[in-house]
Amino acid sequence: MPELITNPTLDRLLSTTEQIIRERGCRRTTLQEIMNRSGLSKGAIYHYVTSKDELFGLIFKSRMEAVNTRFFEAVKSARRELDQPLKAITEGLRHIHNEKDVSNQIFIYLLSQQENPAIREMLREIYDHSVRTAAIWIETGQKNGVIPDSLDARKMADMFVVLSYGLRARSMISTEAVSFSMDDFHELMHHMLSEHSRGG
Repeated sequence: MPELITNPTLDRLLSTTEQIIRERGCRRTTLQEIMNRSGLSKGAIYHYVTSKDELFGLIFKSRMEAVNTRFFEAVKSARRELDQPLKAITEGLRHIHNEKDVSNQIFIYLLSQQENPAIREMLREIYDHSVRTAAIWIETGQKNGVIPDSLDARKMADMFVVLSYGLRARSMISTEAVSFSMDDFHELMHHMLSEHSRGG
């Protein structure tokens, strides 16, 4: 899957595809409909991706990049505090509780296609990208002195992604009121990182 370097054409492609997914779902979204609505040729789309499924993966990745941007904006103004950057992450992930959210629909759709080797590889790449991004957040906290160096950033990042993926799956299975919310997720992460910072 290509690296995500946005520009107006790619932004139009992603936003158009998201809109169609909202209206029709992943399975009924076609490249032809994306071409019709975005005004982009097949060649223009294939400049960025080689398939509809790869385009869906790019949308999923773009959501993670948006959270990453929010995190680093919060870090700039946080003055060596943990709460504000962590809140930027959890606020940026609130959509994972929404069964109608495009990224959740893509997540379930791609999982349902994982017998396809190309999609299985894409899912692995998305997962690895998510863990790397979360590890960077933790390492940034370590560099700023709010998370101790003794914390295994990769292990904590993996746990973070596993938990967020579980929340995504739950949102697609159950629409009833949840007992573990994003506020609870925030508190859990804050508690774990605070415990480590006290050496506990």
